[in-house]
Amino acid sequence: QLQPVESGGGQVQPGGSLRLSCAVSGRSLADYTIKWFRQAPSKEREAIACISATDDGTYYSDSVKGRFTISRDNSDVVFLQMTSLTPEDTGVYFCTADELPLCMRGRAPNHWGRGTLVTVSS
Repeated sequence: QLQPVESGGGQVQPGGSLRLSCAVSGRSLADYTIKWFRQAPSKEREAIACISATDDGTYYSDSVKGRFTISRDNSDVVFLQMTSLTPEDTGVYFCTADELPLCMRGRAPNHWGRGTLVTVSS
């Protein structure tokens, strides 16, 4: 199975920035649609960003649009650049990969990472 691995989580002050990375050891992500989810404590899991394998088209949820940016620096790594962070952004962030070459609303991705914790606090 494809096993995405997230990195870059940690603690950051409100208003700060953090960059998360998603990769799979020994495998390229160029042919996969990558979608980031997050889950805050006691809240539902939320899809927040997606980048399509077809044309690198992107999608963002209303909760992060204008503050977060998803991108591919190369065929091996996908990034989620997070800025203007608030305590409401605290949660576990999951990277997912899907063989479908486009972002689709409501679709459950085939491959999930274990998650990385982001804590926004003073």
